Amino acid sequence: MDADILRKLGLALVLSIPAAALAGDLRLLTEYSPPDIMRDGERIYGISPDLLRLAMAKTGLPYSMEIMAWRRAYVLALQKPDTCVFSTGRTPDREDLFKWVGPLREVDWTFFGMADAPFKLTALEDARPLRIGTYHGDVRHSYLEARGFIVDSTQEDLANPKKLLAGRIDLWATGMQNARREIARNGWTGKIVPLLTFNSSQLYLACNKGVPDATTSAINAALAELQRDGSAAAIQRKYQDVGGKSR
Repeated sequence: MDADILRKLGLALVLSIPAAALAGDLRLLTEYSPPDIMRDGERIYGISPDLLRLAMAKTGLPYSMEIMAWRRAYVLALQKPDTCVFSTGRTPDREDLFKWVGPLREVDWTFFGMADAPFKLTALEDARPLRIGTYHGDVRHSYLEARGFIVDSTQEDLANPKKLLAGRIDLWATGMQNARREIARNGWTGKIVPLLTFNSSQLYLACNKGVPDATTSAINAALAELQRDGSAAAIQRKYQDVGGKSR
């Protein structure tokens, strides 16, 4: 049988499972993080919300979507069996904590610093003696902290460029689009610049281990179909000029 026919049959079988047999209402938790997640009144939109909304429509699964503080969303996804959190960096230390759906998108990990910084970065190790500003709970924060770098975290990522300008940190670990957006909005162009992109990661919907396998399989199958038919790429293009963070 043709491989494409087999693929379509497989997707149809997964999506034909009655929603009641898969799960109750699924809580999809996230935070405000352009361009990945934005809010206009009660409407939640952006790259990942738009993609997940299309995928959930394909599955027919009942769900809700909420914005809250990232740390609270992450902890609830760890604790509550009907809960998922996005957009979450999939790292080795998190691998066994969740069931993973995606990827939803990919982000870079970039060091930003002052344009007149007295040091040069050619590799990650060059940053070891420097003070690095991170957003607490962000995947970049966890990665750098676990490797013994000097990490100075904050509960609000926008505090990091302000600390950089004040000389309280040497580097800001963030994403290229996110930083460029904030730099432009706050009049810091030419003062704060990218110095080194040291890694990248894919972002996922991370679901509590209690979410049924049939549920995560159905959403994964729907997302794969959206990748194949070009819908996912169209959503990426729609928001490509807006910045974002990585959790």
